[in-house]
Amino acid sequence: MIILIVTGFLSGIISGMGIGGGTILIPALSIFMDMEQKTAQAINLFYFIPTAVIALITHIKNKNIEKSNLKPLILWGLAGAVTGSIIMNFLDPSLLRKAFGIFLFVLGILEIKKGISTKTGA
Repeated sequence: MIILIVTGFLSGIISGMGIGGGTILIPALSIFMDMEQKTAQAINLFYFIPTAVIALITHIKNKNIEKSNLKPLILWGLAGAVTGSIIMNFLDPSLLRKAFGIFLFVLGILEIKKGISTKTGA
């Protein structure tokens, strides 16, 4: 139970920043709760709704939303979500887990590189 509380809290913080709580939630549920990747992703989708609403309200109040970008992002995001959901049904869960791990690893490396270049002024 404590794992769920800590995972939910940390995922909420990351979601509020606009990064996406799934980067913490999905691996935590898969690793610590021994949950199948597809199940963890489905839980993440339900988890995302209330946290996204709260984060969106906050970002609207702080005027962080560029409305001109919304329509194409939403439309293509929906198209990508449908495509990804269909593709996921044909993938082996172990392949999905590995692909997600590689994605997070590459994302982490890029963020470290970005942080280093910002710090050095390059």
